[in-house]
Amino acid sequence: MLTEGNTWFNMANPRPDQILKALPYAHPFLLVDEITEVDDDHIIGFYRLREDEYFYKGHFPGNPVTPGVILTEIAAQIGLVSFGIYFEMTKENQTVKNVVPLFSSADVDFFKPVYPGEKVMVTAKKEYFRFNKLKCAVEMTNEGGDVVLKGSISGMIAGKNE
Repeated sequence: MLTEGNTWFNMANPRPDQILKALPYAHPFLLVDEITEVDDDHIIGFYRLREDEYFYKGHFPGNPVTPGVILTEIAAQIGLVSFGIYFEMTKENQTVKNVVPLFSSADVDFFKPVYPGEKVMVTAKKEYFRFNKLKCAVEMTNEGGDVVLKGSISGMIAGKNE
């Protein structure tokens, strides 16, 4: 059962909404709207880039394009942090509070620009999860199904155990 303060207890099958509530982000840096699938092998989530996002104000004024670092962050929040929280939630006899994602590397390629108002889908497939380190193959597509980002990301999910 999920409780306040990003704390959870032994959840064999965490629901996507419980994972979303456990994310350690808030507006304007929360870049996950929805998680639709998650299991031990993959996760799928979505984010719509709003036209009033703070980073569009200075990134090509008059012709805004989503910065690659923001696309990478969306991929990491869905494909690494949300997925890592899923794995932490499924550990037996584990109580974690104050989740701290530790990003370690990204090797991604960009294929198409993403503009304000577009919705992107991130699919991540686990390459490995061991010693609390997660590495995933990630792919981001736009609403038309075009690949906009593809590569791999890795990191760790740390937390203050109680």
